[in-house]
Amino acid sequence: MVIDLVVVAFWTMLPAYVPNNAAVLAGGGAPIDGGRTWGDRRLLGDGKTWRGTAAGTLAGVAVALACNAAAGPVSAMLGVSLPTFPLIAAVGLAFGAMVGDIGASFLKRRSGRQRGAAFPGLDQLDFVVGALVFAAAFDLPWFLGTFTLPVLGAVLVLTPILHVTTNVAAYLLGVKNEPW
Repeated sequence: MVIDLVVVAFWTMLPAYVPNNAAVLAGGGAPIDGGRTWGDRRLLGDGKTWRGTAAGTLAGVAVALACNAAAGPVSAMLGVSLPTFPLIAAVGLAFGAMVGDIGASFLKRRSGRQRGAAFPGLDQLDFVVGALVFAAAFDLPWFLGTFTLPVLGAVLVLTPILHVTTNVAAYLLGVKNEPW
């Protein structure tokens, strides 16, 4: 059933959906690139900080642990079998989401885009690619058993919709400076 698939895809990606939002709330501090440039452009910019990366990763892992605690009751309530997250897979999803976003920042700087500028496609899926790559690298058996082709397909459709919807809502609420 499609709704079950969407629920599983959303649940499975929660530890990757949360880190970048947590990083914004806890950010500030020293930028990862230390102010360095490549040519006439910053490597990453002031928006990518060590504190934000650490806080985002920890928040994603905390979400995974909370999901583990709730998986049984939520699965029973929804009638859907929801996965749990081994700690190493949780770290892979959360840290990978942060690395994916940092990589996108690097690509944005190389393409001449300023901080906060839109980069359609990359903005919606950068953290997903990072999360999936790191989760697979950190715990391949769990990854292969959890991210089946239907789940991956649902993630790739669901994530841009969620990303655009939540960003527009945050912009309209005055929480974000741009709607992307």
